[in-house]
Amino acid sequence: MGKRETARNPRTPKKTSSAAKAQARPARRPAAARTETPYHHGALREALLRAAERVLERDGLAGLTLRAVAREAGVSHAAPTHHFGDLTGLLSELAAVGFRQFNAAMASACDAATTPLERALARPKAYVAYAQAHPGMYGIMFRTERLDYSRPSLHEAAEASFAGLANAIGMMRQEQISEDALTLTQGAAIARAWSMVHGFTMLLLDGRLEDILGRLPEGTTAERLLEAMLTAPITGKPTGP
Repeated sequence: MGKRETARNPRTPKKTSSAAKAQARPARRPAAARTETPYHHGALREALLRAAERVLERDGLAGLTLRAVAREAGVSHAAPTHHFGDLTGLLSELAAVGFRQFNAAMASACDAATTPLERALARPKAYVAYAQAHPGMYGIMFRTERLDYSRPSLHEAAEASFAGLANAIGMMRQEQISEDALTLTQGAAIARAWSMVHGFTMLLLDGRLEDILGRLPEGTTAERLLEAMLTAPITGKPTGP
């Protein structure tokens, strides 16, 4: 009896030691699982879009890659591909976010206006202000060749933006404008307003208005210049007989 116990005793510590080591050593997980743990599926998608916006505003379109977005979000390199397919998919979803932000900014500005003149100026001023605050996002929203408008989110957000513009022009013309069928004069009014504000915005972002602003009375801002453009009559002063 004693001999059998003595023979078993040397093996007992080994079993105990192995079990203790196994319990002390945490199970290994793939790197992707470790990095993506803080996000569930929907939250990870939104986190990737926020990361893409940061990369775009900081590094420009040239620096916006799937790997750069993954690094910014702190997730595996495969995560953006899983959620957006390719870079075009990511850019398209990011542009949809931009259009929604853009539309919300203009709607909020219009809601805050209290006079007819303020309402007329609210939308274009908010348009320019959004572009100044988010030049990267504004730029990608109009890079049609880099986007896939068959994606529902982008199509719907862009259509909502056009609808807001058409409604604003309709209010100024005091008529109902159908988004699906425009008269020539309605189309011309929409195109004129959009061309003026978009062109002004691009010149402003590119620094091409500095020369004009430098020649104006001291203290004249780009916003004041825009207001003067929007409130000036379309035709010049009538010439004498």
